[in-house]
Amino acid sequence: MLVNAKEMLDKAYENGYAIAHFNTNNLEWTRAILEACEQKQTAVIIAASEGANKYMGGYKVVADLVKNLHDSLDITVPVAIHLDHGTYEGAKACIEAGFTSVMFDGSSLPLEENLEKTREIVELAHAKGISVEAEVGGIGGEEDGVTSAGELADVDECKKLASCGIDFIAAGIGNIHGVYPADWQGLNFDRLSEISDAVNMPIVLHGGTGIPEDQIKKAIELGVSKINVNTECQLAFAKATREYIEAGKDKEGKGFDPRKLLAPGTNAIKEVVYQKLDMFGSEGSANK
Repeated sequence: MLVNAKEMLDKAYENGYAIAHFNTNNLEWTRAILEACEQKQTAVIIAASEGANKYMGGYKVVADLVKNLHDSLDITVPVAIHLDHGTYEGAKACIEAGFTSVMFDGSSLPLEENLEKTREIVELAHAKGISVEAEVGGIGGEEDGVTSAGELADVDECKKLASCGIDFIAAGIGNIHGVYPADWQGLNFDRLSEISDAVNMPIVLHGGTGIPEDQIKKAIELGVSKINVNTECQLAFAKATREYIEAGKDKEGKGFDPRKLLAPGTNAIKEVVYQKLDMFGSEGSANK
């Protein structure tokens, strides 16, 4: 069933696991995520950045793609359609386009402007039963052209953002987007603990690819209830597709047919999804 993300994340927050947020890039991606999560009986958040939305043809195309696949595949687990790192205008557009959840990322704005715009998005979204994620501080790495050094979020700023009526909060705790460098210092659990005590709501961990399992599990214990995964699925898809072509399988019979050409990569995405659901502890949670 298509839902906003509030109830699934509140449930995860109360019961000590995390819901996976997987970014989608096309039909194959979306189908792989939906089928894997249905098989493992867990709620899921399917997200797209503004860049991915543009690539796929627009916000309504993405919302309709997820909805139509959800219906035609007879998906029974809760599914949220989420905007990842949305601008003010992008978040408003997704509220109108049929998304069930939006992230307004005003972290690059002056704090007061971020708070003001977050309140506006909350009012618009909640009037339509849509959940809202917001961010303060920065998440390291690069996402759709927005780069951050990954500074640790200020606890007082997190508290102010949480008071804007949002449903879950993203805050930098040393995490980064993309592939983690060899000299990465790891998550800052002291800061995560301080933020968690201050906001008393589900916390979002961006940059879920490559964080060691022990750090993931400790973050969940300290209040992280949503973990974003994108790069790992992209890498798995690219690796499986490359191996298929390098083995010459695209030249065997009708191996060039997109349905055959993209199948290994699609299956590789499913394997990543299975692995993350197990790591995040959400498997079977849709039945509880």
